Amino acid sequence: MKKSIEELTQMAKVIRKDIITMLTESASGHPGGSLSSVEILTTLYFNEMNIDPENPGDLDRDRFVLSKGHAAPALYSVLCRRGFFDVKKLKTLRKINSTLQGHPNMNEVSGIDMSTGSLGQGISAAVGMAIAGKIDGKNYRVYFILGDGELEEGQVWEASMAAAQYKLDNLTAFVDHNGLQIDGPCEEVMSAEPITDKFKAFRWNVIEIDGHDFNQIIDAIEQAKKTKGKPTVIVCKTVKGKGVSFMENQVEWHGSAPNQEQCDIALKEIGGEE
Repeated sequence: MKKSIEELTQMAKVIRKDIITMLTESASGHPGGSLSSVEILTTLYFNEMNIDPENPGDLDRDRFVLSKGHAAPALYSVLCRRGFFDVKKLKTLRKINSTLQGHPNMNEVSGIDMSTGSLGQGISAAVGMAIAGKIDGKNYRVYFILGDGELEEGQVWEASMAAAQYKLDNLTAFVDHNGLQIDGPCEEVMSAEPITDKFKAFRWNVIEIDGHDFNQIIDAIEQAKKTKGKPTVIVCKTVKGKGVSFMENQVEWHGSAPNQEQCDIALKEIGGEE
């Protein structure tokens, strides 16, 4: 499935509105990091990944792991808009007996390849998937998103060593580099900088882009697919809370849901088709 930049832009607005509506309905969740990862997810699911909602368990499908599992609202919206489940289900986010938990559950939601939530663990699962693909002689690719605060986890770097050691050129990481985490600016809490130099030292192919620019994301993915003998990390400079003025770059919106008044303002700002 390939979409034009205009189509991807419009879909990103739909997804942002879904996120805001879902979180308002649930009165809990994580808007900041969900909104900052929208363009990455939109590109993967509507322009790049080989997936089929009618056959979600296809052994030859591309895989995706949301290592920063608290950004689940963005993933749920993308999956539903891609056809994995009905849009009405989005309003059940975080409610009793809903399959749309606060973090992704692969056992209950079609299209989710790995349950995530404990930061640092998603990358290890993605590395395992990529190794399995190599062993089985499969051509599928594995993509995953890391938060920049998540890079403080030691397991991230153990997995990164393994990915380089096994020359996993079928593995592509995205770092959602929005500069903020739950307790404040990443550089003040526990800086992982210099991120690009660290990944280069761990023998990864490193690409730096604007994580909200569809053209740059598409080009970076193409570069990753052409890179042989090593995994690729795309370090995406993003804005936490992107698309909603009062949420942008505000740490308090890491894990706070908007009320109805704030929801109405946000939806109007995001715009796009109803």
